[in-house]
Amino acid sequence: MELRLVDSLTERPRAVRPRRGRTLGMYVCGPTVYDAAHVGHARTYLYFDVARRTLEAEGLRVRHVMNVTDLEDKIDVRAQTLGVSSRALARAEEHGFFQDLKEFGNLPPTFRPRASEYVPQIVRLARALEKTGRVHRLDGEWRYEAPERARGENFLTDADLARHAVVEPGHPFGTPHDGERSFLVWKRLEPPLPNWPSPWGRGAPGWHLQCFAMASDLVGVPVDLHGGGRDLVYPHHYAENEISLSLRGVPFSPVFVHLGLVLQHGSKMSKSVGNLVPLRTALKLLGAPALRWHLLGRPYRDRFAWDDAAAQAARAELDLLRSTVRAWLASDGGGRLGAARAQRLARTVRQALLDGLATERVLAELRAFAAEIGASPAGLPRGDRPAAREALREIETRLGIAIG
Repeated sequence: MELRLVDSLTERPRAVRPRRGRTLGMYVCGPTVYDAAHVGHARTYLYFDVARRTLEAEGLRVRHVMNVTDLEDKIDVRAQTLGVSSRALARAEEHGFFQDLKEFGNLPPTFRPRASEYVPQIVRLARALEKTGRVHRLDGEWRYEAPERARGENFLTDADLARHAVVEPGHPFGTPHDGERSFLVWKRLEPPLPNWPSPWGRGAPGWHLQCFAMASDLVGVPVDLHGGGRDLVYPHHYAENEISLSLRGVPFSPVFVHLGLVLQHGSKMSKSVGNLVPLRTALKLLGAPALRWHLLGRPYRDRFAWDDAAAQAARAELDLLRSTVRAWLASDGGGRLGAARAQRLARTVRQALLDGLATERVLAELRAFAAEIGASPAGLPRGDRPAAREALREIETRLGIAIG
């Protein structure tokens, strides 16, 4: 059996499978390290964590890469505000980010490369793009102008852009550059801002080239599974895919996966806007298991409206479910609800996850299981405990949540 997910580019279900051997390349766009992670980040990385756990439970090796964007205007602006260097701010926030994900229960990425360590490779990539004849100078910037692509080759632009682009202050509409198909290749920068040598003078590369260079080196293009939050569809994943189409003649990935946005007060949870719940705050209030449970409660492509009361209710629900299951496992009363039921549950959970990461169905099945336990007070049949524990452990491995 294979994991099947809806590819955001074609809107069709596709099997996630490795191109070479049994190692599957998964590239998940990581943080721009100028501030702490929030619940919106947590939900995105949680689903990719469950996808990885599911793939590995099926016997696949996963090469999981999550990049660190440590050169970007937002880092420079906040560093100047705080009176520290951009590098010092980026390293501190990078450390905090991955510490938060560890406490959240996510598996660590196989690799977490920094964009600043890939500038020579990015410059070579920029020169390759320049040879296409589509890179033009505009003041102190060099920009690539993408050709029109047929529907299904790349994400929609121009009149159809609003169908997948996320509108927030300064993005993606109302830019000073003509054409939605234009994106930054290189821009000149002077000290004290971070800058590197290039054929176009000292400066820094565009964001989209950074991810392409790191993915090419550590996973290979096309990437077997690629994604992030829905706000990355345009311009980031549009630009990555255009680079791949232009230089390699193939899409950047056969399976793009994008998470529905987490909303706070009706709009996207965003560091730029400031309407957010920091991940470490949510972890202190709920604990990692309850926060994972809460965020897995809706289909991954759906929007998720954060609500403090609903989060606390999810915590209470998980606490009750866990105490019910643990009491059942500890019992030895000769009841009729035994290991066979737990094994059937494990098979149902496996199928639901392979069929589009349907975590909302998984949680519903677990609720139904706990209700059956409550209706069977005699407890677990004698001798069934080891098999029942093993079945529940399979579920826990895939979800990253202790149940029994």
